[in-house]
Amino acid sequence: MTLAEIIPSLRASLPPSLNGDVWPAGARWAPHGDLVVAGVGLTDLATAHGTPTYVVDEADVRLRCRQYLAAFGAGRIAYTAKALFSIGVARWIAEEGLGLYVGSAGELHVARAAGFPMDRVVLYGSAKTPEDLDAAYAAGVGTIVVESLSEVTRLAATAPHGQQVLLRVLAGPEPADGSDHRFGPRICTGEAETAVARIAAQRGLRLAGFDCSVGHQVSRFSVYEREVRRLVEFCAAMHSRHGVDVTRLNLGGGHAVAYSGADLGFALDAFASRIRAVLHLELGRHQLAEPALTVSPGRAIVSRAGLTLYRIMSVIRGQDGRRVVAVDGGMTDCPTAALCGGAHTAALIGRASRADLEPATVVGRHNDVDDVIVPTLQLPADVHPGDLLAVAGTGAYHHCRASNYHLVGRPALLSVADGQARTLVRRESLTDLLCRDADHGGA
Repeated sequence: MTLAEIIPSLRASLPPSLNGDVWPAGARWAPHGDLVVAGVGLTDLATAHGTPTYVVDEADVRLRCRQYLAAFGAGRIAYTAKALFSIGVARWIAEEGLGLYVGSAGELHVARAAGFPMDRVVLYGSAKTPEDLDAAYAAGVGTIVVESLSEVTRLAATAPHGQQVLLRVLAGPEPADGSDHRFGPRICTGEAETAVARIAAQRGLRLAGFDCSVGHQVSRFSVYEREVRRLVEFCAAMHSRHGVDVTRLNLGGGHAVAYSGADLGFALDAFASRIRAVLHLELGRHQLAEPALTVSPGRAIVSRAGLTLYRIMSVIRGQDGRRVVAVDGGMTDCPTAALCGGAHTAALIGRASRADLEPATVVGRHNDVDDVIVPTLQLPADVHPGDLLAVAGTGAYHHCRASNYHLVGRPALLSVADGQARTLVRRESLTDLLCRDADHGGA
């Protein structure tokens, strides 16, 4: 039995347990209710840098990179930059030996500033602009993902001779309700084969293989297994009809992450073993040579490593008696409902409390019905303005998709490692808000 079970009155004064699937690997409780990540106390961090502030555990990001490499092998993992990106993050990814999926000239610009090897970069995107393609050509990007028939014509006319491409295909049937808005030619309609034939006919393009996007927050291996079977069958058909030999198959990302204890995680090692076995079996059935099997996770690498610090601004009770806790951020910096696929959890930090726990809802500062950060959270009854909250699982999407709704300014992004904090991206200031305003002299 635990001490809390023996003496129930102690339960309220003990900090909540830290779920290792949700909180950074370097997170632990310190005396007086402070939360420490990678040896850095978050209370002092909030005092020094203000709130809201994004914090990312560098060692956790590197650990996830190594776990993916151990599961799939060197050269088989590419990080998708849209999850979390800065020069510092790009350098971590490069140093760990991963490739990189970028979706714009802007992400490519950051990658180049970080010195990321361009032969390990893949440009993808359903609506690449001429600026995106020109930037990729100038940088010498290793691979470009073709996501529509019209792109074949564009690339044939503009890409450097010998440009390597992947064709993104949709392997499953089209939903009857038209709810699937992913880009890529479908196998079942014959459009994917048309794209293969067009690429094969272009002497300046080299078709290396196929790329796919399976979904978001996927925890069931069967989804990927079906994709592999359909892809291998398609590879066999393209080899027979067009003489195309595929050397790469990318299964994308979409691997489930845990935002709270209620979420299913993703058994990475078991997945890698299972999907390789399925691929080997299907290739044998069709008598095909084995291509390099790759994945391109983003969120699954950085989500757990990140958390966001907030200061509580007000506490009220709703009509149902539940407390509503408002913090100094919100939907501008934590776009949970729209993007994350799960509800975050959080913890009160910086002080101990012996008050009983009560359910609460944590909301943002924007007076919007959708501005909910944590729908349900157990907090001490004495929670009050000035208290600090740490929201877990915010490593992915939050920094890259933060907005200036209400002109509040985007938070700083800090990394913590070996007892030290470092600013990766500084906080947006009031001066920054006016620097592009032409009536204020901005350019």
